[in-house]
Amino acid sequence: MLDALIVPLFVTTDLPPEAELGEFGELLAETARELGHDGAGYAGFLAGKVFWLDRPVLPAQRPAAELEPRFAGMLGYLAAAGLGHTSREVVGDVRRAIGAAVTGRYGDVGVPPAVFAIRDQDVRERTPDAALYVGTRDAQAELVTAAKSYL
Repeated sequence: MLDALIVPLFVTTDLPPEAELGEFGELLAETARELGHDGAGYAGFLAGKVFWLDRPVLPAQRPAAELEPRFAGMLGYLAAAGLGHTSREVVGDVRRAIGAAVTGRYGDVGVPPAVFAIRDQDVRERTPDAALYVGTRDAQAELVTAAKSYL
């Protein structure tokens, strides 16, 4: 059995107005496949749900401008393979990886994505019902099993 660290995560970022939610979720999930720093790499698996966090629009207000960025979020679990990782290190590694991936795909969106470790209970309670499931494809089976048991 593979030793894995499970970290509940919340990711938020601005995206261009034409961005697709599913594509954003896939980008996050695939970014978590290989993590590490200082030459020490390890496998990861991200399972979660993505959703839009657009500003509320009251009936008397006009809809958001077509050029206004959209705010997206993801709540889920990251399983990191191997011994010797701390939650802080894993969150730092995935934060760097997601920041580079979002900038590479969407360009400069104003600020880097925010990636936080959160409480397990927050993932369950705060994920919207209409959120779209995402998961790292073809990840190590042990990591998939470990992370999915939390969903």
